[in-house]
Parts: sequence; C-alpha cells; structure tokens
Amino acid sequence: MAGIKKFLLLFAQDFVEFRYPEIESLIKLFKINVEVPKVTPIERPYWILENVSESDVRKIASRSVSLRWVAEIWSSGTSYDEFHGNVKSSMSSIDGKYKNESFKFMVETYNKHIKLKQRIEKIETMNYLDSVLGTIDLKNPDNTFVYFEYYGLDDLNVPEHPEDIYFGKWIADGQRDLFNKISLKTRKFIGNTSMDPQLSILMANQGLCKPNDLMFDPFCGTGSMLIAGALFGSYVIGMDIDYLTLHAKTKPSRALQKVRAADESIRANMEQYNLQNLYLDVFVGDFANYPLKENLTFDSIICDPPYGVREGLLKVEKKERRKFTAMTEDAIHYPSLSDYKMTNLFHDLLNFSVKHLKMDGRLVCWFPIPDKFYDDTIFPKHSALKLISTSRQQLIGDTSRILLTYEKIAETGEIVQNDALENVDFRMKYFTQYDKERKETRHKNHQKNLDEAKKRGIRLMDKSEWKKYVNKKRQAEAMEKDS
Repeated sequence: MAGIKKFLLLFAQDFVEFRYPEIESLIKLFKINVEVPKVTPIERPYWILENVSESDVRKIASRSVSLRWVAEIWSSGTSYDEFHGNVKSSMSSIDGKYKNESFKFMVETYNKHIKLKQRIEKIETMNYLDSVLGTIDLKNPDNTFVYFEYYGLDDLNVPEHPEDIYFGKWIADGQRDLFNKISLKTRKFIGNTSMDPQLSILMANQGLCKPNDLMFDPFCGTGSMLIAGALFGSYVIGMDIDYLTLHAKTKPSRALQKVRAADESIRANMEQYNLQNLYLDVFVGDFANYPLKENLTFDSIICDPPYGVREGLLKVEKKERRKFTAMTEDAIHYPSLSDYKMTNLFHDLLNFSVKHLKMDGRLVCWFPIPDKFYDDTIFPKHSALKLISTSRQQLIGDTSRILLTYEKIAETGEIVQNDALENVDFRMKYFTQYDKERKETRHKNHQKNLDEAKKRGIRLMDKSEWKKYVNKKRQAEAMEKDS
C-alpha cells in the first residue's frame, strides 16, 4: 500500500481549541505542503490528512502534544459489512514484506468503552488477513496495525454500531509524555503563576521555536516558557519586574513547604532538564521602560502577561523631580511601582514585538477577558502584526483567557485603535463580578434560612428589621452608659 497517502490523526480530548493552531504552526515550521482540514464540530477527535508523506506526518508527531497517534489509513467504512468488504478488496495491494514481519493489533474506540474480550473479538473478525500478515508478537512487533471505531460525540445517546471504522498501520505517537517530563510536581522551582507544562509547550510550538533561534519572555516569572522554548533547541532569555520571584525569594508555593531550598532558581530548572547550555540568563527589568538595545531582534516572543489578579499589573513609576523628603543627592533610591493599565501593557507589547521581532517572527501571549465581553473584534491589533490564531481556555467563574498568536508582516506600523478594548478592565471586572456573586449568595442563603425557620414555626427578622433592632440596642446601651 505504498501509494496510499491518507493518514488518521487521533487527538487527546483536552485543550480542543488549541489543536488547529498547533498543527498549522508545525506544518509551517516543517514547510509541509498540505491543507489542514477545518473539522466540524471541533470536538471530533480525529482528522484525515490526504496527499502527505509519511515522513511529514512523523515530523508533526515529533512535536505535537495535542496528538495521541498517527496511522496510515488502509481501509475504512461506515458499517461492518462495508468495512470488511473494503479491507478484503484491498488485500491484494498490501506490501508483501509484511508477510515476513511480526505484528500486533491496537484496538481503539471513541465514545464507547469495550472490554478486552470484545477487543479480541473485533481482531478475530479480521482473521482473513492471516494470508498477508506475518506472525503475532505482542511485546516487540515489527509493525502495529490500528483498528479504530468512532461512535460520535453524544455520550448520552451512544449508537449501537459505530459511525466510522478505520483500519491501517500505526506510524507514530504524539509527544504526550513530554509535558510529564517537565511536570510542575517534580520541577525544582515553581511559583503561584507557573504555566501548565502542556500549555507552555503548545505556546512554544505556536511560536515556531526551533534550534538556534532566540526566544524572549518579558514576563518570565519562574521560567516556564523558557523551559518550553529550550526543549525545542531555542536559546532563551527572560525578564521580569519582580526581583523576589526571579531570585526565588518569595514564599514557597508547594503545600507544607515552609522555606525555599537554597538552590531553587530558574537556572536550577534548566539544569534539571539538561537545558543549561540554551539558557542565556534572566534579568530584572520594567517592561514599560525595558533596558534592551535598539537593534536586538528575537525569533519569537512568548509570554504570559500579568492580569492583576494573582500578580499585580505594575510598572516603575516615572517622576519629574526628586522628592523633597530625599535626604541627599547620593542616597540609595528604591523606585516605587505604579499601576499598569492592561490596555497600555498590550499596546506596549505589540509595539515592542514589531520593534524587536525578526520578519515573520511570532508573538504568542495570553489575553484575559470576562466571558460576556468575549468577541473576536476585541483583541489588541497592530498594522505590522497579523493575528494568526486565537484559542480559548476557560478559567474560574465567568472568565477566560485567549492565546493570541501574531506574526510580524512589516517593519513599521501602528496600533489599531479599538474602543471596545479600552472598556475591558479585566482586573476590575474580575473582582467586581465576584463581589456581586458573593452578595447574591449571601442574599440567597439568608432567604433560605428565613424559609426554613418559617417551616419550623420560628420567625426570624429580615435585614431591615435586624438593622432597626441593632440600632435601638446601640442607642439604649449608649444612654445607659451616659447615665
């Protein structure tokens, strides 16, 4: 079946919206000439790639963390009779080499769990392949063949028979083990905002990180994005305004850990994963007034800007003159910090990227947003940057964050003004929302207590009556004290 160039890509069921941007980015990275299918609905767990070589799909699998495995499709059908008929008719085209090689079967189903006995029964229905395949070896086979059944997406109404059935040869697994390798559970140095390893790798893929590139994170924190970029061979450098975080002087984030170990640091993390040769350094700096040379360029800028919730939106305050309270001209100055409006931060980030990215370089960053304001038109834009993709991750409550991927298309340009963006203050709306929710919850609980007491024949005072009672009591106590 050497002439067939059709492959099934089976994905894991997490971060569904990130699949397409990641695969599309990898296709660009490896310069693969193939059209990425726009699968609908996006929750469907598999794609079919046509007219692509095996070496190309192996390249995709060598980087993708969304992908579980890839298989070359030899036959398919929408019913058992059609499927088995198609497999039998294609047996004559199976390469004769497989007769002299060992194999095993891998049976996969989606949206329907089947037991081992049922899996074996499905394999036995294909015993007609014995004439063209070699011997079975379950431990170390030369080839693995895939039998895959798809039962749709509705887990409440699973059909009796599969909607699609596929048979083919396993080609490669995705890199799902990679984010376990850099798990936060075993990482030497972490903080409150350390990025999920899978997301940091997705960001590195969308940033097109590759060997000998230079990647920069201007809000590096504990260095999660630096690790992800270095995993794919990029040299990495980071900056952050928080001295205590960069130098591991903050309170430990792990439960039961009272003090940080003496060797906790971003460098220690890089050494833990044997990436120290790609680690240039990190430095303390204010992004609103960054200390970088004008002609310094990066291949990618990958970051998670602060939202003002767990980490403050801060910048160094600019002052026109020295305070009169300063004792002497040569006194040590500790600069104070002021609020950094989120809109200004993202405008600065886009301008910085246009100035310091190479042409076709990518900016990958998170943009937080309350769900009720979610709209494709609200994202910050720049005339010299093309917004390549947006992927949404649901956060706690009615809030989300969107992974934005930009590509530099011009050397100069300007911010595209967006009135809708100016009205979205994520920090204010985040806390206002929860203040309102807490008030509503307290009101509901109070009303519930009143209703339950009424059922027991007890009358409780409502809020207005309780306030009157408290005020009268206070007045009586004050009069008694005066007398």
